[in-house]
Amino acid sequence: MKNIPIRHIQVAQKEPDFFGGFSIRDVRTLLDGKDMVQELHRHDFFYVLALKKGAGRHEIDFTSYEVCDHSVAFMRPGQVHQLTLKAGAIGYLLAFETGTYYPNDKGSKQLLRKAGIRNHYLFEAARFKKLIAGLDHLFQEYTDKQEGYQKVIKAYLDIFLVELVRQHRESAPGVVSYAQEKLEELLELLETDISHHKEVSAYAAMLHLSPYQLNAITKAMLGKTCSALIHEYIILESKRLLLATSNQVSQIAYQLGYEDVAYFIRFFKKHTGHSPEVFRQHFR
Repeated sequence: MKNIPIRHIQVAQKEPDFFGGFSIRDVRTLLDGKDMVQELHRHDFFYVLALKKGAGRHEIDFTSYEVCDHSVAFMRPGQVHQLTLKAGAIGYLLAFETGTYYPNDKGSKQLLRKAGIRNHYLFEAARFKKLIAGLDHLFQEYTDKQEGYQKVIKAYLDIFLVELVRQHRESAPGVVSYAQEKLEELLELLETDISHHKEVSAYAAMLHLSPYQLNAITKAMLGKTCSALIHEYIILESKRLLLATSNQVSQIAYQLGYEDVAYFIRFFKKHTGHSPEVFRQHFR
């Protein structure tokens, strides 16, 4: 069985504490005057591309974004993407594992989850100048490795994530903090548990809510029921597996927790208008 290609953090040396799985690279140096073209794949770490200048196309979980100046692409572990980044881009590429950012810090975990609610951020030039200045300092600390640099980088990364959260909040005014918090927790659960749990009641229990409360939150925040959201995530993971692997439809159904392959095929066709095989042939 062939799985979606998974990339891991490339670090020359495993360092203690925070830097066990963290890297930041200068995009201009990384490109070295050439275009970057990445085929569809996924990561087992957070992948963040902050661009002061850039052009190209970035597809994240089958949603296409134009690569542009003053933008940040933020991907959570498990998401699939493909990227074309034109030569001449300026910015930073950050990669870090979940455990290295908040090994025992609940507050940092919540901050990371809030920042990861969106895959694409677009800033005004003045505000992005502040954002990239922090990354300049972070990169310098990572390069120089002076005494206490791990703590300094953690602080700069915190500031960077706070700026992303602020940007999201300002673009979605009137958000109720409790509802937003629960929605973020739900989305995180859907990424990890969709193959095992497909009932609203299961997610409601994990979030210490009633199904009615959970549905009220998803309707208020997203305009859809929790059941509809669950179905979207099942279809999303199905598309990931269909387009990024050569697995048979029956294998994909089993991976997603369906013992009845025929039911899975009917479910997929109902929500996409295509059978899994036809979808693969038309969109691969």
